[in-house]
Amino acid sequence: MKLDKENLVATRPDKEMYKTEEGFVKLFNADYSKADVLNEALNQARVEETDLNIPKIRAIEVVDGRWAIIMDYIEGKTLSTLIRENPDKVDEYLEFFVDLQISVLSKKVPLLNKLKDKLNARISAADLTATARYDLHMRLDSLPKHLRLCHGDFHPSNIVISNDGTPYIIDWSHATQGNSSADVARTYLAFYLDGKADIAEKYLSLYCLKTDTAKQYVQKWIPIVAASRLTKAKKEEEEFLHKWIDVVDYQ
Repeated sequence: MKLDKENLVATRPDKEMYKTEEGFVKLFNADYSKADVLNEALNQARVEETDLNIPKIRAIEVVDGRWAIIMDYIEGKTLSTLIRENPDKVDEYLEFFVDLQISVLSKKVPLLNKLKDKLNARISAADLTATARYDLHMRLDSLPKHLRLCHGDFHPSNIVISNDGTPYIIDWSHATQGNSSADVARTYLAFYLDGKADIAEKYLSLYCLKTDTAKQYVQKWIPIVAASRLTKAKKEEEEFLHKWIDVVDYQ
C-alpha cells in the first residue's frame, strides 16, 4: 500500500489518517506500541459484534515500517461539525447525542478489558500525593461494578453522520466494560475541556433525566475520571483536572 499526502485527512501527534481506495487508513508512528495498535483493532472488532453502526476493520498491515489499521471509510460529517455549522440546533443535536450514548451503554461486550482496572492503573500512575491516590482508589472500589460497554471518549467529534443520515461511532481505542456513569463523567469533562461548560451541564442534566440517574451519582465519578486523564493530559489541562480531583469527598 502506498499513501500519498494528498489523501491525508487528519493528523494527530502519534498517527496520521488517510482516505484511500482500500478504505480509511490509520497509520501510527514508527515508535507506537504494537500491542496498543493490536488492542485497538481487537476492541473495534469485538464491538463490531454488537448491532451498533461502527466502521468495520478490513485489515492490519505494516506500511513503511509503521503499523496501520484499515477500516471502512464513512463519508459524512462529524456531529461536532454539524453543531458548529448549525448553532440553532444545539439542543436537537444534544438530545440525539445522548440517545446514541444510551444505546451504546445498553450493550455488553464481555471480552473487553475492565474499566475499573484501567482507572486503577491510571490513578496509580498519576502525579498525585499518596494520600490523594489512596482516597481515589478507595472511592473507585466503593462504587458499583457494572459491565456495560463504555466507549471511553464518547464525544460529538467521534460520531460521523453519513450522507444518508446514519450515525457511525468511531475511535474505539479506549473501549472497556464498566459503569455507565464513568463514561458519562468522561464525556462531561471532555465538554468542559473544550470550553463548552454550558453544553456540559445541559448534557449531564439531559442524560440523567432520560435514564433516571441521580446527577450526584455521576458526579462521584468525576474526580476518578479526572485523575485517570492526568497521565495523558496536555499541560494546559492539568490545572483544570486537579480542580475536579480536589472535589474528592473524604467522608
